[in-house]
Amino acid sequence: MPTFLTTDGTRLAYHLRGEGEPLAVLPGGPMRASAYLGDLGGLTAHRRLALLDLRGTGDSAVPADPETYRCDRMVEDVELWRAHMGLEHMDLLAHSAGAALAMLYAARRPHRIRRLVLITPNPSALGLRATPEDRLAAAELREDEPWFADAFPAFRAWLAGEAGFDDVFLPFFHGRWDDTARAHTDAELTQTNEEAGERYFADGAFTPDATRAALAELTAPVLVYAGELDGGPRPDLARRAAQVFPNAESAVQPGAAHYPWLDDPEHFRARVLAFLDGPAPSVPPQADRPAHHRAQG
Repeated sequence: MPTFLTTDGTRLAYHLRGEGEPLAVLPGGPMRASAYLGDLGGLTAHRRLALLDLRGTGDSAVPADPETYRCDRMVEDVELWRAHMGLEHMDLLAHSAGAALAMLYAARRPHRIRRLVLITPNPSALGLRATPEDRLAAAELREDEPWFADAFPAFRAWLAGEAGFDDVFLPFFHGRWDDTARAHTDAELTQTNEEAGERYFADGAFTPDATRAALAELTAPVLVYAGELDGGPRPDLARRAAQVFPNAESAVQPGAAHYPWLDDPEHFRARVLAFLDGPAPSVPPQADRPAHHRAQG
């Protein structure tokens, strides 16, 4: 298992799976170990995945300063990881909350991105958020499911702040509530650093106007990938996020929710590979953004 040191001395680990051109992968959660991503619907048959365990998760060490769990504080971790892997520029895929980190990285170091894939992304870095109304509207699409009658009232109460999180509504996060989805959710508690997750989106993590301005200059192709049944983001919110990038396309996977590679691996794999294997983009030679242009401090 390869590791590298960050600027504050925290040793981070990443996992290599598959064969082919490298594809760097940032996990979501927030702050869930990369193990939950598996082989990303069989992408390992076509790409060599490098899956990073963010600080304090999976096989990576716990940092001395818990304030470094904040999303923007980990941008430099991603840059050191890229350099450690010897990639002049990289194809980068990020899921859910990990997409916020990927956007901040792309804003700060756009010339290091060859292609960017954002899977069911949390667009908080852009000043966009899924609302309770979004999530309820997506949930209502599932009214014919056998578990809906029990799950929906609990989900609505949680979103209203009237009740705590309840496992009964976990099916809303999956397009297919089957044994694979159940095993995936069962592993979440042991794979997630809850303290780190609470700090990930802390005040000060995002400056959306600066990030949008920086990303408007990103020349790399971007794919923003949504699930038809996902409430965070719904397809419309994903399309709005894609509009921030000058060279972006959006895609919606039918019947999928927040983990589309589990819901229909073949569809997911084919669509993502079609993007990754497209015409080679040109990456302009340019320096890192000076501090006053950076999306985050």
